[in-house]
Amino acid sequence: MSDLVLVHTRYQFLEQLRVPISLVASAFFPAAAMLAFVVPFTGADPASATSATAGMMLFGAMSAALIGLSISVAQDREQPWDPYLRTLPAGPLPRFAGRILTTMAGMLLSVVPVLLISAFLTTAAISPLRLALGIGALLVGSVPFMLMGLFIGYAVSSKAAIAVSQVAYFPIAALGGLLMPLEVMPGFVQSLAPFVPSRGAIELMWAAVAGRTPSPVSLAAFAAWIILSAAAATWAYRRDEGRRFS
Repeated sequence: MSDLVLVHTRYQFLEQLRVPISLVASAFFPAAAMLAFVVPFTGADPASATSATAGMMLFGAMSAALIGLSISVAQDREQPWDPYLRTLPAGPLPRFAGRILTTMAGMLLSVVPVLLISAFLTTAAISPLRLALGIGALLVGSVPFMLMGLFIGYAVSSKAAIAVSQVAYFPIAALGGLLMPLEVMPGFVQSLAPFVPSRGAIELMWAAVAGRTPSPVSLAAFAAWIILSAAAATWAYRRDEGRRFS
């Protein structure tokens, strides 16, 4: 099984490198947001700069997980190669694992510009251990967004996946407080924030990089989003498979 996972991961990663625009996009937007909002406004405060950097890292990872994965899955479904792969005895697990590992690699690449900007243009300070914990929290925090990407990719066409994923991406990021502090946002946004997956994910990262105590409500909602997204992705996959082979 591990050999099959490695084969699919290598295949998916090479496919990603052949059309790297999604990697460029997922790295560009958080880096641009860092330069526009973090560096001039919070870059001189070490604690604020560190927290804002974590937010921009998650912002980039969400792009790779939600937008990149949904589009790649939807595009693959429209290729003749996809029905053939589904007939192989290995089953869907190696393909899913390969997609997830490739997406994680894309996420790690997308946060590199953010980390470089933070290191050279802000006063953010973090120990190597905290940074490693933050990367781990980033990978955990990206799980519901990868599952959402799988759901969208298996539920709609590639053209629709572009629109649906982008429409979902920015509101989820904004409602979670990734683009602006919740304190300066309207009251209804502050009320909704604990229940969106991005809030639970960023609070996990803040706990890792700054030792903050996450909200139990945000963590419970985050776990619920994982369960719901996994169920939705499974349903979309089975529905798509049933349509193809019925």
